[in-house]
Formats: sequence, structure tokens, C-alpha cells
Amino acid sequence: MVLASTAVRVDPGAPLPEEDVMGLLDMVGGLLGQGGQAQGGNPLMGAVMGLIQNHPGGLQGLLGQFQEKGLGDQVASWIGTGANQPISPEHVQAALGSDQLQQLAGQLGVSHDQAASGLADLLPQVVDKLSPQGSLPEGGMGMDLLKKFLS
Repeated sequence: MVLASTAVRVDPGAPLPEEDVMGLLDMVGGLLGQGGQAQGGNPLMGAVMGLIQNHPGGLQGLLGQFQEKGLGDQVASWIGTGANQPISPEHVQAALGSDQLQQLAGQLGVSHDQAASGLADLLPQVVDKLSPQGSLPEGGMGMDLLKKFLS
């Protein structure tokens, strides 16, 4: 039996339909079994989302810090449609700096090393899910996704 598939062309600059936005939020939340809700889920997911939301320049600004530290190829892989390249806890430390990482560790009640390790595991996945079409959300779309996820 041969099944026909229908290709759907998507304009990367067009806003996503509401059902797609909710699907993205569910995927991001589902990374750690949260079902799209930050409350009651893994505190690291909430911390990552807060880090993105509160960072000057939002997601683009945060990723810019990683690119400035020589991690442009890794960041590009998270945004692109291929496999995500990993980063190490040391990369997270270099990009964020001790103060920001220590603050995050304090919020989570974990060690500095545990916070760096958790971010190294989770950040590529979150960025990947927030850029499903191989590009970062335009304008305020990324912040809109984060706000809906965190509310």
C-alpha cells in the first residue's frame, strides 16, 4: 500500500497558528514531563525559561553570549533543523559567568556544578523547541511563547 503525503509550505516569517503555539509549549514542557506547565514541574525548566525571559535581549541575547564564547556552531545546531550539538557544563560556565550561574544555583537549591550540568543538558533542547522551523521566533514571538509557558 502506498500512502500519499501532502507537503505544507510554511512562510518562516508568518505567525504560527494558536494550535501550533500551544503544541510548541507542550513539547517544551514535555521535555521534562511537565505537560506544558511550569508550576509543579522540574524547577530547572522554570529556571531556564526564566533565564531566557529575563535576559537582556531575551533568547537572542542569551544565545549571543554563547556565540561570543566560541559556541556559534552549537547554537546554530540548536536553532537549525538537524541534530543538536551538545555543550559542556564548562561551556555554560564560560558563557554565563560565575555570578549568573551561582545565582541560578541558589534559586534551584543545587550546587554550581549541578546547575551548569543541568543547563548544558536542557538549554539545547529548549532552544530547539522554540525554533521549530529552523529559525528563532521573530520579534516578540519568543517572549510570547515564554510568557504563555510560564503563566
